[in-house]
Amino acid sequence: MRSVNAFGGDLQREATEWRRYLHENPELDFQEHNTARFVTEKLASFGINHIETGIAETGIVALIQGEGGDGPTIGLRADMDALPIIEASGKPWSSKSPGKMHACGHDGHTAMLLGAAKYLASTRNFKGSVALIFQPAEEPEFPTGGFKMVQEGIMDRFGISQVFGMHSWPGLEVGKFAICHGSIMGSQDDFDIVVKGRGGHAAHPYRTIDPVVIAAQIILGLQTLVSRKTDPLESLVISVTKLSAAQAYNVIPDQVEIAGTVRTLASGLRDFAEQEILASAQGIARGFGADIEFRYLRSVPATFNHAEGTDLAIQAARSLVGSASVNDKMKPSIGAEDFAYMLEARPGAYIFLGNGPTAECHNPAFDFDDEALPYGIGYWVSLVETVLGT
Repeated sequence: MRSVNAFGGDLQREATEWRRYLHENPELDFQEHNTARFVTEKLASFGINHIETGIAETGIVALIQGEGGDGPTIGLRADMDALPIIEASGKPWSSKSPGKMHACGHDGHTAMLLGAAKYLASTRNFKGSVALIFQPAEEPEFPTGGFKMVQEGIMDRFGISQVFGMHSWPGLEVGKFAICHGSIMGSQDDFDIVVKGRGGHAAHPYRTIDPVVIAAQIILGLQTLVSRKTDPLESLVISVTKLSAAQAYNVIPDQVEIAGTVRTLASGLRDFAEQEILASAQGIARGFGADIEFRYLRSVPATFNHAEGTDLAIQAARSLVGSASVNDKMKPSIGAEDFAYMLEARPGAYIFLGNGPTAECHNPAFDFDDEALPYGIGYWVSLVETVLGT
């Protein structure tokens, strides 16, 4: 078993400095210009010669060639973007950019992959090559950075045969890992419904076709698609998150706008949701003499861990922290992750790394726990030596 102590000391202190610098200087999706410059300069300082920038606008892929002879190339991915959130962590390294913060650990993800890059570039104790993928824009709606990098052909361009990702996980103890075979995170689809009625004075609703009341019925009706039309053993979430109507007390508007999101672990339920949301909303609206406009956007597929890649990830984590600290049967999350596009393009696996009892991701008080850095660095190194070991 490789000791995690090998990734502490000076390497941890340096990675902590990188992480806190990135946290202080967050950049939103496809705007990670300073972050990309910082990453590129660090990679070059490690003696890595093959660095390609400008992929999916601000993404980077760098190759480290092992000294163990010929072999495949595996990809290791870290996301770099921040979120449009006002930080409330109170940390000395809080965001210097008002309204932007690293609230999902991407600063830690980038620092851990940089730490692994420095270690691997100095040892090169593996065959084949490692492709370091620094991805922009994981957070936005479609198209995301992961989608764009795949569309721009990074898998073929760099000869990547397997690809792996990692994410910090609040609530899981630092130094522990969690993973499962199959779907580990859900898909994300988004929908918009415009209810078209006939507006009028709020004192005379009988002279209108009230889209507000119709919208309320549609919202309630959508809930039965999960509770009455979906197998309770399958995961489906339909959440209405936006509602826009008139801005005056005494006006019944001509139309009301509804929007929401659909999450599932089963790809077949995406077709079901799209068809049934349209049928339910349209049927309710027409029953009141109104109609709808409907838009359904398929954003991110489910993140699916392949069997061999998952076994390799489990083996690498166990070799670092022991079997007791690796939960290989974690309960999947219904949240979405655009690493799913990379796992559609190549086999591999996605794993969670404990961030301790911190605030949840996307919370203004969230901060990455720097004590997790040596575990993330160690996992990447252990994975490379497991998959490409000499």
